[in-house]
Amino acid sequence: MKYIIFVIDDQVERASNDEMEAIGAFNDKLQAAGHWITAAGINHGEAATVLDNRADAGLVSPGSIHNDSEHYSGFWLIDAANHAEALSLAAEGSKACNRKVELRPYL
Repeated sequence: MKYIIFVIDDQVERASNDEMEAIGAFNDKLQAAGHWITAAGINHGEAATVLDNRADAGLVSPGSIHNDSEHYSGFWLIDAANHAEALSLAAEGSKACNRKVELRPYL
């Protein structure tokens, strides 16, 4: 089963060197165990652009639809045998990046 783990951040600073080392080790573990699909850090919502072209509306708005202090700062796409394994991996990811995470299964 495939899942996405969103990293939830409340700061605009990038991860510290220690956090980056822990994230790298977690990424290595995911790859070695066959859970890895991909992962990336993403820019703050201030760098986002929302587009709505339903019915050729052509609407473009700067910024994210989410204006909370918390935002997504990265993600992992993983493959897990079941939901319990995905929860365990998400908990490890949260510890590695020192941030909250949100786990969602693919449809």
